[in-house]
Amino acid sequence: MTSRKLITALLVSVSLVVSGTALATAKRKPAKHVDAPPAAAVPQEAAPAADKAATDANATPPAAPAQESTAATEAAATSPTPEASGATQPAAGEGEEMSHQDWPFHGAFGTYDRAALQRGFQVYKQVCSACHSMNLLSYRNLEEIGYTEGQVKAIAAEYQVNDINDDTGEIYQRPARPSDRFHAPFPNKQASMAANNGAYPPDMSLLAKARHGGPDYIYSILTGFADFPPGVQHASTQYWNKAMPGHIIAMPPPLVSDGQVQYENAGNTPQTVDQYAKDVSQFLAWASEPHMEERKQTGTKVILFLLAMCFVAYQAKKKVWSDVH
Repeated sequence: MTSRKLITALLVSVSLVVSGTALATAKRKPAKHVDAPPAAAVPQEAAPAADKAATDANATPPAAPAQESTAATEAAATSPTPEASGATQPAAGEGEEMSHQDWPFHGAFGTYDRAALQRGFQVYKQVCSACHSMNLLSYRNLEEIGYTEGQVKAIAAEYQVNDINDDTGEIYQRPARPSDRFHAPFPNKQASMAANNGAYPPDMSLLAKARHGGPDYIYSILTGFADFPPGVQHASTQYWNKAMPGHIIAMPPPLVSDGQVQYENAGNTPQTVDQYAKDVSQFLAWASEPHMEERKQTGTKVILFLLAMCFVAYQAKKKVWSDVH
């Protein structure tokens, strides 16, 4: 009985070895290459006909291209030239010039300068708000940059907004409240374009986030106006700006002279075009991200918490593995 089991086990082992060897050989054996079937031969009688058909297909029809060429020539002759249409031809090979500033809110621990934000709001209110809206801001948001509740109510009351009478359903005007959105200079986009020679003044609520460079872009645009270089054709409603892509801008220079905006409680702050551009750029940066300071403070707390947890986890690892090490 024992010898029978031994012989059976030996046979099973031999069969397993043979099967494994065959399987390994099959894996190492390269796949058999199958040649593609030869192309069907063209009968000798069909070859001249095929050559003739290919020649006819490649031949150029004589009449149609002549008509197309004539039409293209007439279209080019009747199309208006840049001089006649007033099209702009910016100087080739020139790129926008971005002026990078050292803003106080940059960096991991940067914060907004409340005095600069209030001065920037004054610039927006007296200059920019004539064309640009800020539809995503309410007057009560101004309390976040240092204005008191009474000051915010006084600022809002300077504007008239539409409201609906609860009894009659008629629209009437009333002084704005702190809960109202910033007053827009135009009722709709079409009205703003009609008043600006077809150009649409963009909403400034998120302008610092919507433009590459953010506040640097806004500052560069406001301080980048210059005379047109010789030979550059432009319309009478277009202006040259070094920071604008293509250098052509429909907005006239909004900041034209020092002393244009009289700051309240200016102190030693210079009232110059350059300072106006810096202050309004900071105000628009805050408008685009009013919770930046809270975000940075939360991020700092999270980093400190993670560092503390790393230390706790390292000490726990040392305790658990102390017997092994």
